[in-house]
Formats: sequence, structure tokens, C-alpha cells
Amino acid sequence: MVKSYESTEDAQFALNVLRRMNNSNAEDSKFKFKLSLRSYNMLLMSLARFLMIDEMKSVYAEILDDKIPPNIYTFNTMINAYCKLGDLVQVELYLSKILQAGLRLDVHTYTSLILGHCRINDADSAFRVFGCRRNEVSYTNLIHRFCEAGKIDEALKLFYHMGEDDCHPTVRTYTVLIYVLCRSGMKMEALNLFKEMMDKGCEPNVHTYTVLIDSMCNDNKLDEAKKMLNAITLKWLVPSVVTYNALIDGYCKEGMIDVAFEVLDAMELNNCRPNIRTYNELICGFCKARKVHKAMALLSKMLDEGLSPSLMTYNLLIHGQCKEGHLDSAFRLLNLMNDNGVVPDQWTYSALISTLCKKKRRVYEAHGLLDSLKEKGIRPNEVIYTALIDGYCKLEKIDVSHSLLERMLAENCIPNSWTLNVLIEGLCKGNNMHEASQLLERMVNRGVKPTVVTYSILIEQMLKEYAFDDAQKVFDQMVSLGYKPDVCTYTSFLLAYYNRDMLTKAEDVMTKMNEDGVHPDLMTYTVLIDGYARGGFINQAFDIFKCMVDAGCDPSHYTYSVLIKHLSKEKWLMESTTRTGENVTSINIADVWKIMEFDTALVLFDKMIEHGCTPNVNTYGALTTGLCIEGRFEEAWRLVDHMKKRGLSPTEDM
Repeated sequence: MVKSYESTEDAQFALNVLRRMNNSNAEDSKFKFKLSLRSYNMLLMSLARFLMIDEMKSVYAEILDDKIPPNIYTFNTMINAYCKLGDLVQVELYLSKILQAGLRLDVHTYTSLILGHCRINDADSAFRVFGCRRNEVSYTNLIHRFCEAGKIDEALKLFYHMGEDDCHPTVRTYTVLIYVLCRSGMKMEALNLFKEMMDKGCEPNVHTYTVLIDSMCNDNKLDEAKKMLNAITLKWLVPSVVTYNALIDGYCKEGMIDVAFEVLDAMELNNCRPNIRTYNELICGFCKARKVHKAMALLSKMLDEGLSPSLMTYNLLIHGQCKEGHLDSAFRLLNLMNDNGVVPDQWTYSALISTLCKKKRRVYEAHGLLDSLKEKGIRPNEVIYTALIDGYCKLEKIDVSHSLLERMLAENCIPNSWTLNVLIEGLCKGNNMHEASQLLERMVNRGVKPTVVTYSILIEQMLKEYAFDDAQKVFDQMVSLGYKPDVCTYTSFLLAYYNRDMLTKAEDVMTKMNEDGVHPDLMTYTVLIDGYARGGFINQAFDIFKCMVDAGCDPSHYTYSVLIKHLSKEKWLMESTTRTGENVTSINIADVWKIMEFDTALVLFDKMIEHGCTPNVNTYGALTTGLCIEGRFEEAWRLVDHMKKRGLSPTEDM
């Protein structure tokens, strides 16, 4: 009976029965029975499994009351339990009792002492005890402690020293090392140790396989992880819920939710019941894939199976609903949380407040939610404050944004680079460049690190005002501080130089971009095309268009708008004699599709072919979309017919 119980309730029941049996003086006792020392020791060992320390102390006292002298096994059991708890004061007490009883510490005593010192992170004391007497368990406990402390080299040194003590690594020894090697990114070393383990006849257990499966999933080696799961079943081992969860999480992170559900089916088929973490991983996968309705169905399934959703469950669902803009559903989930006794945290409210702030009319509502957090005992984080600061900046209420920053600092909530960027951008849009520069200096002094985006915002605003010298100074300062300008930074310079017809300066920027290994993006190419065409170099503009296509950058609707604008302007200039009185020097980009003639589209196609770019479905799609927006359906259908004559088939979108 003593050996068979599997819970604290079973242990307490057995303890009560044995006490009743042992108490032969009780009036209602039907038993005349006395526990022997061996029985007491077995009882202590069983209680120790569940660390029922108070019950163990009572049983030890009963041993003494029965005038039975404890033996080394009794003392070792008590010492081991206290060592697991890291209570070395009590351990010292029982060590003294061993000596008072005329007994000697054995290898099990020393092994427990090593464990005790490891539990309080005292590796030096553990190592001193290790120098006395040791076995495989002693080695494993100390190796485990070294691994927890990140001392992998010391752990491996001990591991390879085991053979000299005629000690052989156990499955736990190998698993502890494989785990720390995987966690430290030493995956190849972990796999080599796993192979060594197998070669030496030490069979891995489910935990060993789970460690490797989790590591493979983190490295996106899902096929290898699945093979290892199959290896477990072939060895007649039973995968645990942790094993299945590792694989489900791996598939969900890669958006392979259908495959994750196949693992779930296999899990249930093998009588392994999913836990809250299983459902959280699946819910996270659905929310990431923007299928929040399916995530909500999983919540219902959890409740049907008697599982209580955790804070993580609700936060995932609230974030998922907010991501889709379903604020009413998100607030219903918040109410459900409160009804079920789950206390919301910073991340619950950060999702709600951030989403409210994206809707201009609800920024004040978000502010009210922030003010309510204090009475709820929730400390706002930088995400909440930044969302509100950004919301008020977009409402052009910079003074409120500033007061929120001051409140944030007063509450010792440290702003991050995102906070800094949204406030600087708000100031720049309000033409408060001086204040923006002062804010940057102040935040840097407070330890907030600016990013390339921070400097690019300032540079962009300066260039909009054509303050080239000031922009260059900020650029040079950014580079001197070790920041590498990105494509957005360079594109701002290009746009400003082309707007001022400073083509030589723009070409210098392009040269600098190439030297720094910064590749143009869609916006950069479009700015270059517009800049050359504006300067009257239409052929160079199409050369850039060709470079753009060759680089694998698909031209956008706006790119084609720019080309059509300049081709229309060129056509109008050539026909200026018949268009007297009309301004043909400038065409508003917004009017391109209102004025584009069918012949201009044909010129575009010819120019593209001339420069090695064959018009494709996307080309025709961009043009027909522009025409349809302006209600010019007849011209759009003419383009579709022209497209078909070229052997191209319209897409469903067209």
C-alpha cells in the first residue's frame, strides 16, 4: 500500500491508516500492530516523494516515541527531503544526529548534500562536498548545477571525468547536458552527445527526445522533429504532453496549422490529453494567421473539456481580435476574463489601448482606460504610453503627448525608441524641428537609444524644408555614432535633390548607396524614375525602370502613374501648338488617370519593350485599375482587348 500511492491525498490516507494500526492503545482499535523501522523508513521515503515535510517530521518523532533508533537510511531520507527544499539549516541538524548516533555518512548522504548546495546556487560548497564520496547521482547533480549557472565547460569536464571514478553517465546525465547544449546554440554538439549516448547503450527516455524535438522545432527543422517523434513510438516509449506541445508549437509558428492539428489528433489517439499550453499554442497559430474565429472555437472546446483558460489564453485572443479591429469582441473577452476570475495585466490593456488609439475618434476612450489602470493595480507599460502618445500626435495634440511623456517618466516607465520616434515625428509634422532636436538630446541623456528611423525622421523633415546643410550634419552625426543609414534615409535625400533639379547631387547619393551596400527599394526606384523624367531624361528613366524589374522589384500602381504622367506631358509638349493657353509644364499626379489617352499607354508599352521590359499582366492591371477608379471603363476594356491580342489572360482581380 505504502509504495502504490500516487498523490498527496493517497499518502495522507495511508499515513492515517498506518497510524491507527500502530496505535494499539486506541479504544476502537481492531489491530494489535507495531511499525518496524523498515516500515517507518518506507513511509518516510513515500512521503518524501511529495515533499510532505511536516508529515515526515511527525513520523520521525513517532519513531523516537516508539523507542526505535533511526538508522542511516532514516537520516538520509530526512536529509534528502530538506536538501530538495534547499533547507541546509535542518540538514545540519540531521547531520549532527548521524554523528551522535555513531553512524557514518555514506555516499547517499554526500549526494544529497551536493543537491542541497546546488539548490541554493552554491556550486563551490557543492564541489567541496563532491570531493568526499561520489556516485553517478552526485556527478549528475553537480553537472546540472554547472549547466544552470552557464558553466558548460566545467560541466563537460566533470562529465568526462566520470569514467575515472568508475561512474557511468545515466540517462539524466546525458539529458541535462543535451538540454544545456541545445539551449546554448551548440546543436551539433548536442546531437553528437545523443549519438554517443546511444552508442554506449544508454537508452534515451521521453525527456531526452523532447529536448531534441523542441530544439529542432526552434530551428524550423520540423521534418527531423517529426522523425524523432516517430522514433519514440518505435521504441515503445510514450510521448508526453510536453513532447507533443513542442511539435505543435513548431508547426503553428510556421503557419502549418493543419499539420499541427494532425499532431493533436495523434496525441488524443494515444490517450495524451491536451493541456492549456496545447490550446494556447494552437490559438496563437490561428491568431497569427488572422483566423481569430477559429481561435475562438478552440476557446469553446477548452471550456467544454473542463480546462480553465489562462491569462495567456485570453491575452492571445484579445490581441487576435484587436489585430482584426474587432474591439467589441475584445472587450467581451475582457469581461469574460473578469467573470472567470482571471486578472488582466499590462499586455491585456496594451492591445485594447493600442487598437483604440488607431481610431482617431476613440483616443480619448483609450486615455480613460489608461486612467482606470491605477485603481486596478496595473502599472502601464511603455507600449500603452507610446500608443497614446502616437494617437495624440496624429490628432495634432502635441501638448497632450508631451504631458503623457512626462507622466511616463514620473512613473519610472522608461520610454523606448518607438516612443521617441512617434513623438519626434509628431513634432516634425508640426514644424517644431527645434523642439524635436531638443527632445532627442534629452532622451539620449536619459539612456534612450535612438535608431536609424529616429535620425531619418529628422533628416526627412529638414529635407522637406530644403535645409540640406542641417540634414547633412544630422546624417554625419548618425554615421559617427555607428548607425548605418538605410534605404529610407537615402531616398529622402534623392527626393529633395530631384525636387530642386540637383541631379549631380542625386547621383552622388546613388554612388554612396552602392558603396554602403544599400539596395534601392520600390520607393527609391520610383523617385529615381520621376527625377530623371522630370529633368527631361525619359530614356534614363526607363533605364532605371529596367534596373528595377531586373532587381526583382515589381513596379507599383504609383510607379506607372509617374511614367504615364511624364509620357503625357511629353505628348502634350509636342502638341503644344494645338493646345494654346494650356499649362503643359506640369501635370498633377492625381489627374494622371483622368487625362491619360489610349495612345499614351501604347507609347508606354513600346518604351518598355525598347528598354528590354515586356509589359505583363501587372502592367495592364495597374493601368486598367487607374482608369476604372476614374470611371473610364471604355478605355479600360480597350486595354483588356489589347492585352488579349498580346496573348495575355486577365486575372480575376482585373
